[in-house]
Amino acid sequence: MCNLYALSKGQAAIRELVDLWEDRTGNLAPMPGIFPDMSAPILRNGAGGTEMVMARWGMPSPAFALKNRKTDTGITNIRNTASPHWRRWLGVEHRCLVPFTSFSEYEGKPPVPVWFARDETRPLAFFAGLWTRWSSVRKLKEGETTNDLYGFLTTEANATVGAVHPKAMPVVLTRPEDWQCWLQAPVGDALELQRPLPNDALRIVARGARHDGPD
Repeated sequence: MCNLYALSKGQAAIRELVDLWEDRTGNLAPMPGIFPDMSAPILRNGAGGTEMVMARWGMPSPAFALKNRKTDTGITNIRNTASPHWRRWLGVEHRCLVPFTSFSEYEGKPPVPVWFARDETRPLAFFAGLWTRWSSVRKLKEGETTNDLYGFLTTEANATVGAVHPKAMPVVLTRPEDWQCWLQAPVGDALELQRPLPNDALRIVARGARHDGPD
């Protein structure tokens, strides 16, 4: 399960890759450690085109998972897209791209973060994400709030990630045609992207720290 990633690039780098109709993230500083329930940028379909907004990481939990609980901290990783809980959010109006430069899985005991990126320069890529606007109690001290929430899909781990975390890896999209497909294609075509990257498409770029970014 991926519960830590980094985004060391700003809006300018994202705009070089994606034609943004509207950017509502403000002055986006580097984010060397993004943890569950933090706010981070997502790209989604807006009224006039692709828009970038901030959202909280963690989609609504299924009802059975909330039994006897007062808060819903959210689901960060989405594997079973056939579940009725997730099917309601598979339409283009709820799909998003989650920009990142590296992501982490934990290894060993005590767990040590291992960081993966496309290469040592940490170029931008995107997770295949889902988002929704939802009212819930995320934290007791906040009470009920309404937030834009997001999570991203996972799939079987490739050999590179599987050597550290064999159960799963995020669905990573590196090509413009895949970004377009995820945001706009019919659901059947879009879900064909829920597959691991080739083994040579990622490499380990750091170990040990709970953040990753420019030195």
